[in-house]
Amino acid sequence: MVNQENYYELVAAELDRYAKVPDEVLLEIVTRDGACMWLWANEDGPEWEEEISDREAAARLCADCPIRGVCLELELRTAGEDTVGVWGGLSQEDRRLVYRAWRARREGGGPS
Repeated sequence: MVNQENYYELVAAELDRYAKVPDEVLLEIVTRDGACMWLWANEDGPEWEEEISDREAAARLCADCPIRGVCLELELRTAGEDTVGVWGGLSQEDRRLVYRAWRARREGGGPS
């Protein structure tokens, strides 16, 4: 059974595959292939009639994005616990909790 704490650990573990990818490569992938980047580059930014939460925005923007993991890895590396906005399909609060698990994995000797 996956509880909330296990969920953050699992997300952090999935990011291990990107541990050795250089920041520049991650940034290139995100800016080239990110669903959100395409929307804003084409001036098709989301317009929601109702006010939505950070979690809902993340769910809507990132639902079908093929590079959610790459995006999340980049955000955790560059912003750490100071993360803001919508990255990797997670809200700010969720990313902060994932960051703690992610950092512990990286400081513990890297990916297994």
